Amino acid sequence: MSDWPDLAGRLEDGGHVLPVRVYYEDTDFTGIVYHGAYVRFFERARSDFLRLIGIHHREMAEGTHGASLAFAVKTMTLDFQKPARIDDVLEVHTSLAEYKGARIRLDQLIYRGEELLISAAVTVAIITSQGRPTRLPQVLSEKLVRHAPGENTDG
Repeated sequence: MSDWPDLAGRLEDGGHVLPVRVYYEDTDFTGIVYHGAYVRFFERARSDFLRLIGIHHREMAEGTHGASLAFAVKTMTLDFQKPARIDDVLEVHTSLAEYKGARIRLDQLIYRGEELLISAAVTVAIITSQGRPTRLPQVLSEKLVRHAPGENTDG
């Protein structure tokens, strides 16, 4: 884990992996990760996954590819299995489960070594600056669809 080439994690076959160290600020008074911190870990991983495949939040907001767009979390289901603790090094795995219309569904898992700690199913909507659902511009859609289940993710 010490040879990560990029602060944004890395793309792997089937998705993205982001290393996260648990700091004091992530924990409650017992030294166990506070449940809300996991949501931040998942958000960072989703953002870095998109960044590494060429979909940038800033460009979307600025309207680089057309209208000003953003992602909004529509649903998030978390399944807490085991706690993480201060100083743990975790891996957040993100994979695209489904991309349809204005919705993207992602599966996210947090591991400590081989041990699964928490899983999340997240659906995000693509929205305009007025909050209306919309599709991604074609150029961004093509980048995302390359990582859809069953797609060839080489090159």
